[in-house]
Amino acid sequence: MLTPPPAAPAGPFSGLLRAEAHRFLARRSIRVLLLLALAGWVTALVVSLVAFETPTPERLAEARATQQEQIELADQGREQCLADPLRPADVAPDDWCGPPATADQLPLSLFLEPEPFSLSADGTTGAVSVAALAAALAFLVGGTFVGAEWSTRSMVALLFWETRRPRVMAAKLLVTAVAAAVLGLLAQALWLGLATLLQAVVGDGVTPPAGFWSELLGTQGRGVLLTVVGGLLGFGLTNLLRNTGAATGVAFVYVAIVENAVRALRPAWQPWLLTNNAAALVLPDGLTLYLGDRVDAQGAYQPVEYLLGSGQAAVFLTLVTAAVVGVGVVLFSRRDLH
Repeated sequence: MLTPPPAAPAGPFSGLLRAEAHRFLARRSIRVLLLLALAGWVTALVVSLVAFETPTPERLAEARATQQEQIELADQGREQCLADPLRPADVAPDDWCGPPATADQLPLSLFLEPEPFSLSADGTTGAVSVAALAAALAFLVGGTFVGAEWSTRSMVALLFWETRRPRVMAAKLLVTAVAAAVLGLLAQALWLGLATLLQAVVGDGVTPPAGFWSELLGTQGRGVLLTVVGGLLGFGLTNLLRNTGAATGVAFVYVAIVENAVRALRPAWQPWLLTNNAAALVLPDGLTLYLGDRVDAQGAYQPVEYLLGSGQAAVFLTLVTAAVVGVGVVLFSRRDLH
Protein backbone atom coordinates (compact mmCIF):
# COMPACT_ATOMS: atom_id res chain seq x y z
CA MET A 1 0.00 0.00 0.00
CA LEU A 2 1.35 3.37 -0.97
CA THR A 3 1.82 5.94 1.78
CA PRO A 4 -0.28 9.02 1.04
CA PRO A 5 1.71 12.18 0.48
CA PRO A 6 1.79 14.68 3.33
CA ALA A 7 -0.84 17.35 3.28
CA ALA A 8 0.22 20.45 1.45
CA PRO A 9 0.74 23.32 3.84
CA ALA A 10 -1.50 26.33 3.76
CA GLY A 11 -0.64 29.52 1.96
CA PRO A 12 1.90 32.18 2.92
CA PHE A 13 2.52 33.28 6.49
CA SER A 14 0.71 36.56 5.84
CA GLY A 15 -2.52 34.64 5.24
CA LEU A 16 -2.09 32.82 8.51
CA LEU A 17 -1.50 36.15 10.26
CA ARG A 18 -4.67 37.61 8.77
CA ALA A 19 -6.64 34.58 9.92
CA GLU A 20 -5.26 34.85 13.47
CA ALA A 21 -5.94 38.58 13.59
CA HIS A 22 -9.53 37.98 12.52
CA ARG A 23 -9.83 35.22 15.10
CA PHE A 24 -8.47 37.57 17.80
CA LEU A 25 -10.86 40.40 16.95
CA ALA A 26 -13.82 38.02 16.80
CA ARG A 27 -13.41 36.83 20.39
CA ARG A 28 -16.39 38.09 22.36
CA SER A 29 -14.57 37.80 25.69
CA ILE A 30 -11.79 40.07 24.43
CA ARG A 31 -14.35 42.63 23.30
CA VAL A 32 -15.96 42.52 26.74
CA LEU A 33 -12.62 43.07 28.47
CA LEU A 34 -11.82 46.05 26.26
CA LEU A 35 -15.28 47.56 26.78
CA LEU A 36 -14.86 47.19 30.55
CA ALA A 37 -11.49 48.93 30.31
CA LEU A 38 -13.05 51.79 28.33
CA ALA A 39 -15.84 52.07 30.89
CA GLY A 40 -13.19 52.26 33.60
CA TRP A 41 -11.50 55.14 31.80
CA VAL A 42 -14.79 57.05 31.51
CA THR A 43 -15.46 56.44 35.21
CA ALA A 44 -11.98 57.69 36.12
CA LEU A 45 -12.60 60.85 34.08
CA VAL A 46 -15.91 61.60 35.81
CA VAL A 47 -14.55 60.85 39.30
CA SER A 48 -11.46 62.98 38.69
CA LEU A 49 -13.49 65.96 37.49
CA VAL A 50 -15.53 65.74 40.70
CA ALA A 51 -12.60 65.08 43.05
CA PHE A 52 -10.28 67.85 41.85
CA GLU A 53 -10.90 71.59 41.77
CA THR A 54 -8.84 74.56 40.63
CA PRO A 55 -8.22 76.78 43.69
CA THR A 56 -9.31 80.40 43.76
CA PRO A 57 -6.74 83.13 44.60
CA GLU A 58 -8.23 83.41 48.08
CA ARG A 59 -7.88 79.66 48.74
CA LEU A 60 -4.31 79.74 47.44
CA ALA A 61 -3.38 82.59 49.76
CA GLU A 62 -4.94 80.82 52.73
CA ALA A 63 -3.17 77.57 51.87
CA ARG A 64 0.21 79.32 51.53
CA ALA A 65 -0.25 80.95 54.93
CA THR A 66 -1.09 77.59 56.52
CA GLN A 67 1.87 75.97 54.78
CA GLN A 68 4.27 78.62 56.10
CA GLU A 69 2.83 78.25 59.59
CA GLN A 70 3.41 74.51 59.56
CA ILE A 71 6.97 74.94 58.29
CA GLU A 72 7.71 77.36 61.13
CA LEU A 73 6.21 74.99 63.70
CA ALA A 74 8.32 72.12 62.33
CA ASP A 75 11.46 74.27 62.51
CA GLN A 76 10.69 75.25 66.10
CA GLY A 77 10.37 71.61 67.06
CA ARG A 78 13.68 70.86 65.34
CA GLU A 79 15.43 73.68 67.20
CA GLN A 80 14.15 72.31 70.51
CA CYS A 81 15.42 68.87 69.54
CA LEU A 82 18.86 70.24 68.67
CA ALA A 83 19.04 72.10 72.00
CA ASP A 84 18.07 69.02 74.01
CA PRO A 85 21.04 68.13 76.30
CA LEU A 86 20.06 64.46 76.14
CA ARG A 87 20.54 64.30 72.39
CA PRO A 88 23.20 61.65 71.55
CA ALA A 89 26.46 63.28 70.51
CA ASP A 90 27.45 60.42 68.22
CA VAL A 91 24.35 60.75 66.03
CA ALA A 92 24.18 63.34 63.25
CA PRO A 93 21.71 66.16 64.02
CA ASP A 94 19.66 65.53 60.87
CA ASP A 95 19.43 61.81 61.67
CA TRP A 96 18.14 62.48 65.19
CA CYS A 97 16.04 65.61 64.73
CA GLY A 98 15.34 65.46 61.03
CA PRO A 99 16.33 67.93 58.31
CA PRO A 100 14.97 71.50 58.21
CA ALA A 101 11.38 71.67 56.98
CA THR A 102 10.89 72.83 53.40
CA ALA A 103 7.98 73.47 51.07
CA ASP A 104 8.84 70.25 49.21
CA GLN A 105 8.21 68.24 52.37
CA LEU A 106 4.90 70.04 52.97
CA PRO A 107 3.51 70.66 49.46
CA LEU A 108 0.81 73.22 48.99
CA SER A 109 -1.66 70.55 47.87
CA LEU A 110 -1.80 69.25 51.48
CA PHE A 111 -3.57 72.44 52.52
CA LEU A 112 -6.08 72.62 49.66
CA GLU A 113 -9.40 70.81 49.97
CA PRO A 114 -10.37 69.70 47.42
CA GLU A 115 -6.92 69.82 45.92
CA PRO A 116 -6.24 70.57 42.25
CA PHE A 117 -4.85 68.07 39.81
CA SER A 118 -1.10 68.47 39.29
CA LEU A 119 0.32 67.26 35.99
CA SER A 120 3.84 67.83 37.31
CA ALA A 121 3.30 65.70 40.42
CA ASP A 122 0.81 63.12 39.15
CA GLY A 123 1.63 62.70 35.47
CA THR A 124 4.43 60.16 35.80
CA THR A 125 2.82 58.39 38.77
CA GLY A 126 -0.36 57.97 36.78
CA ALA A 127 1.56 56.56 33.81
CA VAL A 128 3.08 53.91 36.11
CA SER A 129 -0.35 52.94 37.45
CA VAL A 130 -1.82 52.79 33.94
CA ALA A 131 1.07 50.55 32.84
CA ALA A 132 0.30 48.10 35.65
CA LEU A 133 -3.40 48.00 34.79
CA ALA A 134 -2.70 47.64 31.07
CA ALA A 135 -0.27 44.77 31.71
CA ALA A 136 -2.88 42.96 33.83
CA LEU A 137 -5.49 43.48 31.11
CA ALA A 138 -3.07 42.27 28.44
CA PHE A 139 -2.39 39.14 30.52
CA LEU A 140 -6.12 38.36 30.52
CA VAL A 141 -6.48 39.15 26.82
CA GLY A 142 -3.51 36.98 25.83
CA GLY A 143 -4.71 34.15 28.03
CA THR A 144 -8.27 34.39 26.74
CA PHE A 145 -7.09 34.36 23.12
CA VAL A 146 -5.25 31.06 23.30
CA GLY A 147 -7.43 29.61 26.06
CA ALA A 148 -10.48 29.84 23.84
CA GLU A 149 -8.60 27.89 21.16
CA TRP A 150 -8.08 25.02 23.58
CA SER A 151 -11.54 25.09 25.15
CA THR A 152 -13.36 25.05 21.80
CA ARG A 153 -10.86 22.56 20.29
CA SER A 154 -10.35 24.89 17.33
CA MET A 155 -6.61 24.53 17.92
CA VAL A 156 -6.78 20.94 16.70
CA ALA A 157 -9.02 21.86 13.78
CA LEU A 158 -6.60 24.60 12.72
CA LEU A 159 -3.81 22.06 12.26
CA PHE A 160 -5.78 20.37 9.47
CA TRP A 161 -5.43 23.62 7.53
CA GLU A 162 -1.86 24.52 8.60
CA THR A 163 0.14 21.46 9.62
CA ARG A 164 3.32 23.30 10.56
CA ARG A 165 2.82 23.85 14.25
CA PRO A 166 5.66 26.32 14.83
CA ARG A 167 4.16 28.60 12.16
CA VAL A 168 0.78 28.42 13.86
CA MET A 169 2.23 29.35 17.23
CA ALA A 170 4.42 32.08 15.71
CA ALA A 171 1.38 33.70 14.12
CA LYS A 172 -0.59 33.61 17.36
CA LEU A 173 2.31 35.04 19.33
CA LEU A 174 2.87 37.83 16.84
CA VAL A 175 -0.81 38.79 16.90
CA THR A 176 -0.77 38.73 20.71
CA ALA A 177 2.36 40.89 20.91
CA VAL A 178 1.04 43.45 18.42
CA ALA A 179 -2.35 43.56 20.15
CA ALA A 180 -0.67 44.05 23.55
CA ALA A 181 1.52 46.83 22.14
CA VAL A 182 -1.53 48.58 20.66
CA LEU A 183 -3.35 48.17 23.97
CA GLY A 184 -0.39 49.63 25.87
CA LEU A 185 -0.09 52.58 23.48
CA LEU A 186 -3.83 53.25 23.63
CA ALA A 187 -3.86 53.08 27.44
CA GLN A 188 -0.97 55.53 27.74
CA ALA A 189 -2.50 57.84 25.14
CA LEU A 190 -5.78 57.84 27.06
CA TRP A 191 -3.91 58.65 30.28
CA LEU A 192 -2.03 61.49 28.59
CA GLY A 193 -5.29 62.87 27.25
CA LEU A 194 -6.99 62.52 30.63
CA ALA A 195 -4.10 64.18 32.47
CA THR A 196 -3.97 67.05 29.96
CA LEU A 197 -7.72 67.58 30.25
CA LEU A 198 -7.62 67.55 34.05
CA GLN A 199 -4.73 70.00 34.07
CA ALA A 200 -6.68 72.36 31.83
CA VAL A 201 -10.00 72.08 33.67
CA VAL A 202 -9.16 71.41 37.35
CA GLY A 203 -5.37 71.76 37.38
CA ASP A 204 -3.03 73.72 39.59
CA GLY A 205 -1.79 75.94 36.75
CA VAL A 206 1.86 75.02 37.41
CA THR A 207 4.10 74.66 34.36
CA PRO A 208 5.87 71.26 34.34
CA PRO A 209 9.61 71.55 35.11
CA ALA A 210 12.40 70.96 32.64
CA GLY A 211 12.80 67.31 31.75
CA PHE A 212 9.25 66.44 32.75
CA TRP A 213 8.03 65.42 29.31
CA SER A 214 11.06 63.27 28.52
CA GLU A 215 10.64 61.45 31.83
CA LEU A 216 6.90 61.00 31.31
CA LEU A 217 7.22 59.73 27.73
CA GLY A 218 10.06 57.41 28.74
CA THR A 219 7.91 55.98 31.52
CA GLN A 220 5.03 55.50 29.10
CA GLY A 221 7.29 53.76 26.59
CA ARG A 222 8.48 51.31 29.22
CA GLY A 223 4.85 50.88 30.24
CA VAL A 224 4.04 49.74 26.70
CA LEU A 225 6.89 47.22 26.93
CA LEU A 226 5.48 45.93 30.22
CA THR A 227 2.07 45.53 28.57
CA VAL A 228 3.61 43.40 25.82
CA VAL A 229 5.34 41.26 28.46
CA GLY A 230 2.02 40.85 30.28
CA GLY A 231 0.22 39.76 27.11
CA LEU A 232 2.88 37.22 26.16
CA LEU A 233 3.06 35.83 29.70
CA GLY A 234 -0.70 35.38 29.75
CA PHE A 235 -0.57 33.64 26.38
CA GLY A 236 2.38 31.44 27.33
CA LEU A 237 1.05 30.35 30.71
CA THR A 238 -2.40 29.59 29.32
CA ASN A 239 -0.89 27.68 26.42
CA LEU A 240 1.01 25.53 28.92
CA LEU A 241 -2.05 24.81 31.08
CA ARG A 242 -4.58 24.81 28.21
CA ASN A 243 -7.06 26.65 30.41
CA THR A 244 -7.56 30.39 30.95
CA GLY A 245 -9.02 29.98 34.43
CA ALA A 246 -6.15 27.78 35.57
CA ALA A 247 -3.58 30.25 34.24
CA THR A 248 -5.33 33.16 35.96
CA GLY A 249 -5.48 31.19 39.21
CA VAL A 250 -1.79 30.33 39.06
CA ALA A 251 -0.93 33.97 38.44
CA PHE A 252 -3.10 35.10 41.36
CA VAL A 253 -1.57 32.57 43.75
CA TYR A 254 1.93 33.57 42.68
CA VAL A 255 1.35 37.32 43.13
CA ALA A 256 -0.81 37.18 46.26
CA ILE A 257 0.82 34.32 48.16
CA VAL A 258 4.19 33.23 46.79
CA GLU A 259 5.69 36.68 46.38
CA ASN A 260 4.49 37.88 49.79
CA ALA A 261 5.92 34.73 51.39
CA VAL A 262 9.27 35.36 49.70
CA ARG A 263 9.30 38.98 50.90
CA ALA A 264 8.64 37.84 54.46
CA LEU A 265 10.88 34.75 54.60
CA ARG A 266 13.58 35.38 51.98
CA PRO A 267 13.89 39.14 51.44
CA ALA A 268 17.24 38.66 49.67
CA TRP A 269 15.35 36.97 46.81
CA GLN A 270 13.28 40.06 46.06
CA PRO A 271 15.28 41.08 42.95
CA TRP A 272 13.95 37.90 41.29
CA LEU A 273 10.25 38.58 41.88
CA LEU A 274 8.17 39.38 38.81
CA THR A 275 6.17 42.25 40.30
CA ASN A 276 9.31 43.92 41.63
CA ASN A 277 10.90 43.72 38.20
CA ALA A 278 7.71 45.01 36.58
CA ALA A 279 7.74 48.04 38.90
CA ALA A 280 11.47 48.61 38.37
CA LEU A 281 11.00 48.50 34.60
CA VAL A 282 8.46 51.32 34.57
CA LEU A 283 9.60 53.57 37.44
CA PRO A 284 11.91 56.37 36.23
CA ASP A 285 14.59 55.71 38.86
CA GLY A 286 14.12 51.97 39.24
CA LEU A 287 12.99 50.29 42.45
CA THR A 288 14.94 50.34 45.72
CA LEU A 289 14.48 47.08 47.63
CA TYR A 290 15.11 46.45 51.33
CA LEU A 291 16.86 43.07 51.59
CA GLY A 292 17.22 42.84 55.36
CA ASP A 293 19.93 43.91 57.81
CA ARG A 294 23.67 43.37 58.07
CA VAL A 295 26.06 43.87 60.96
CA ASP A 296 28.71 46.54 60.39
CA ALA A 297 32.20 46.72 61.91
CA GLN A 298 30.85 48.33 65.08
CA GLY A 299 28.31 45.53 65.59
CA ALA A 300 25.33 47.70 64.66
CA TYR A 301 22.59 46.56 62.31
CA GLN A 302 22.48 48.43 59.02
CA PRO A 303 19.74 48.08 56.38
CA VAL A 304 20.75 46.46 53.11
CA GLU A 305 19.30 48.23 50.08
CA TYR A 306 19.41 47.12 46.46
CA LEU A 307 18.59 49.30 43.46
CA LEU A 308 16.80 47.29 40.81
CA GLY A 309 17.23 49.26 37.59
CA SER A 310 15.00 49.31 34.54
CA GLY A 311 17.64 47.71 32.30
CA GLN A 312 18.15 44.74 34.61
CA ALA A 313 14.39 44.36 35.01
CA ALA A 314 13.85 44.42 31.24
CA VAL A 315 16.41 41.64 30.71
CA PHE A 316 14.93 39.52 33.51
CA LEU A 317 11.34 39.89 32.31
CA THR A 318 12.39 39.13 28.74
CA LEU A 319 14.13 35.92 29.81
CA VAL A 320 11.18 34.78 31.95
CA THR A 321 8.72 35.51 29.14
CA ALA A 322 10.88 33.72 26.58
CA ALA A 323 11.15 30.69 28.87
CA VAL A 324 7.40 30.44 29.52
CA VAL A 325 6.50 30.96 25.87
CA GLY A 326 9.32 28.74 24.62
CA VAL A 327 8.36 25.76 26.75
CA GLY A 328 4.79 26.07 25.55
CA VAL A 329 5.85 26.21 21.90
CA VAL A 330 8.11 23.16 22.26
CA LEU A 331 5.37 21.12 23.95
CA PHE A 332 2.82 22.24 21.38
CA SER A 333 5.13 21.12 18.58
CA ARG A 334 5.85 17.70 20.07
CA ARG A 335 2.94 16.43 22.13
CA ASP A 336 -0.15 14.75 20.80
CA LEU A 337 -3.26 16.85 20.54
CA HIS A 338 -6.71 15.37 21.01
